[in-house]
Amino acid sequence: MAKVTDLVKRLLVGRALRSGQLHEQLLPKRIALPVFASDALSSVAYAPQEILVILSLAGVSFYSYSPWVAIAVVVVMLTVVASYRQNVHAYPSGGGDYEVATTNLGKNAGLTVASALMVDYVLTVAVSVANGVDYVGATIPFVGQHKPAVAIVIVVLLTVVNLRGIRESGAAFAIPTYAFMISVLGLILWGGFRLLVLGEDLEAPSAHFTIEPEQTNLTAFAAAFLVLRAFSSGCAALTGVEAISNGVPAFRKPKSKNAATTLLMMGLVAITMFSGIIALGLASGVKVAEPSVVAEDLLKPDGTPVGPGYYQQPIISQVADAVFGGGSLPFVVISAVTALILFLAANTAFNGFPVLGSILAQDRYLPRQLHTRGDRLAFSNGIIILALGACLLLWGFQADVSRLLNLYIVGVFVSFTLSQTGMVIHWTRHLKTETDPRVRHQMHRSRVINFFGGVMTGLVLVVVLLTKFLVGAWIVVIAMPILFLMMKGIRRHYDKVAAELELTEDYEPAMLPARNHTIVLVSKIHKPTMRALAYARATRPSTLEAVTVGVEGDEARKLQEEWERRGIPVPLKMLDSPYREITQPILDYVKAIRRRSPRDVVTVFIPEYVVGHWWEHLLHNQSALRLKARLLFKPGVMVTSVPWQLHSSDRLLGRPEPFAPGAVRRPWHQTVQEESQQLADKRP
Repeated sequence: MAKVTDLVKRLLVGRALRSGQLHEQLLPKRIALPVFASDALSSVAYAPQEILVILSLAGVSFYSYSPWVAIAVVVVMLTVVASYRQNVHAYPSGGGDYEVATTNLGKNAGLTVASALMVDYVLTVAVSVANGVDYVGATIPFVGQHKPAVAIVIVVLLTVVNLRGIRESGAAFAIPTYAFMISVLGLILWGGFRLLVLGEDLEAPSAHFTIEPEQTNLTAFAAAFLVLRAFSSGCAALTGVEAISNGVPAFRKPKSKNAATTLLMMGLVAITMFSGIIALGLASGVKVAEPSVVAEDLLKPDGTPVGPGYYQQPIISQVADAVFGGGSLPFVVISAVTALILFLAANTAFNGFPVLGSILAQDRYLPRQLHTRGDRLAFSNGIIILALGACLLLWGFQADVSRLLNLYIVGVFVSFTLSQTGMVIHWTRHLKTETDPRVRHQMHRSRVINFFGGVMTGLVLVVVLLTKFLVGAWIVVIAMPILFLMMKGIRRHYDKVAAELELTEDYEPAMLPARNHTIVLVSKIHKPTMRALAYARATRPSTLEAVTVGVEGDEARKLQEEWERRGIPVPLKMLDSPYREITQPILDYVKAIRRRSPRDVVTVFIPEYVVGHWWEHLLHNQSALRLKARLLFKPGVMVTSVPWQLHSSDRLLGRPEPFAPGAVRRPWHQTVQEESQQLADKRP
């Protein structure tokens, strides 16, 4: 069974890598860009559309606000990119926002950032995959009918790819990401050329439609609130920007410089794509509405609703149709790579979450297993936990993008705001000791950038909370404190254990026990029992006795008779059990010994079978496991398992079958006697 499991693991994950090969997994900029930027770049597929969808609630006339909303989003994105370039240079260890907040604002602020990022990473995977499934489901009915199941399968595939290591996952995702970038940039360039140079008109498939507004005669406050809600939805374009600051250790040297360069490239490309898509969408007359009201609110030129049979194409598809024509090769290519990039956008979280989990585990806020690298030098446990969280969200929300988006970007703007605030304190602290005028000038500039970034992201956070709280963001507001308290509890546990185990200067070693009372548990007389007796005798205890529980009178009497007949040189103690309980009589007997001699220790030897098949574990050792679990909580009691390997375990141990053709069988009592003698000869 183990060999089969290992073979499957090697096929899926690949051969194990030595710790010394870690440097081979570091990323050059050309691979790091698709690895860490796929989330931010993929937001082009839905962030511009989300702006128009929200504005459509008040009718097409409110589309006139979309350029200003887009400009506001671009300003925030430029600010965040510039701010995080300062973070990358100041904190290159990979802690990112968590390290910045912890160092400058305190541990509680750091844990708040960590909980926000962890929630956002899980949501990134869920939203990206669900969005991609929606895209594919529009053309493949089976996918649309089984969205949650298909989305979970996609997450599993992404998990397997990332378990193979960051370098391999980056190479696998590089081609689709670059294909998406080239396709969308080509779309923008050709569309702009047709509009500005050739003077041609672009017409989207929905250009002749109108939108029936759900809200009319809005007050100034309501109109402003709607525009702010559109702005908060458009800020989904900023998700993923922080991933590079958390992944600096994955870059090749010079790490900080390469990470900052990659961050700048990602920002420029994302801003160009975001601005170009929304500009071409408006120029071509794209009309989009909320999915739940498309059939009623989107009207044909004659004023009738489009009806339930109408499929609302995403904004990129409509722009591609207007620029290249529906059904053309460029249109098909753009549609295909857009659907693919939405799936691959989840890869950003698969690279950010495990690194953050490892740092938190190192600081004892998460289980230490998250700090351990797997066979492929990736943080495998963190990858698996992220995948499980995303699968639960996809299943619980039925892979509904509109519902998941309402939970989105709250966490990331919490981390943005606290991180930039922490950076302002960082530069202020260093300015107090720095005397070099050139360096001070750079620090002043960096502080201004981070201050502006903190103010901007703080305002966006307030807008996001106000506009999205009642439609789903309250779930994140509850989840973050729960994670915060959980991490505090884990740290408290680790600190308590460390304090108990710490070896202080005035520590005096415990006195040696006066005597060692040894008990060998016996169920019947067979080879495992004889081996346990031989091993117990070889330890030269103060007292030694075999103990059995007499559940059935006849069996107990027969065991006693055979014991005496074989002349086993260890006294046999028979414990009564009128209620047929095995564990409790032994526990009571051990406690009685401890009460008589509190300074003595009691060693209990338990014979156990070693089996080779998973189903055999269900058939053996259950009583031994229960008893062992109870004895481990008894002070002054030592528990020792004495294994006996059954034939089925030979294949796991790599030993030849003991009864192969031509093999000579030796009497079992001869083998046990020899083992007993060998152990006795080793006694001092």
